[in-house]
Amino acid sequence: MTHEDAGHYALKHPPDTNLNPGIAEAVKHIIKNGKISCAAAHKIARELKVPPADVGVTIDLLEARINRCQLGLYGYEPEKRIVKPADGVPKDLEETIKGSLADDRLPCKASWEIAEKFGISRMNVSAACETLNVKISVCQLGSFK
Repeated sequence: MTHEDAGHYALKHPPDTNLNPGIAEAVKHIIKNGKISCAAAHKIARELKVPPADVGVTIDLLEARINRCQLGLYGYEPEKRIVKPADGVPKDLEETIKGSLADDRLPCKASWEIAEKFGISRMNVSAACETLNVKISVCQLGSFK
């Protein structure tokens, strides 16, 4: 969504999209100043055993904003994004990232899996992608495609 669409997140979904009451209740307890962090949204998904995308839809329908992306891509103040390119990328990490691309982009979920596989932070994978000029796409919460 563009900056002009901010506050109209429900419009990302078909008009007949239903709000899941259980997820909505959990999200409402966490929202502060109209925002919920990526980490908090994922925690709700784990606790309720629902896909992160379902939590993301609920957040959108409640017209809340997801902030503090765990990959450093959006939702920080004042910079918006905090990820910086890595000084270098080990060859095995580079090969794994490039081998995980879909439509020339690295899906968010794949970046998390790579972080776990290599025992590094998600932010380090994102930094490696910055260095490699690889865009991360398909946010698990639906914040970006």
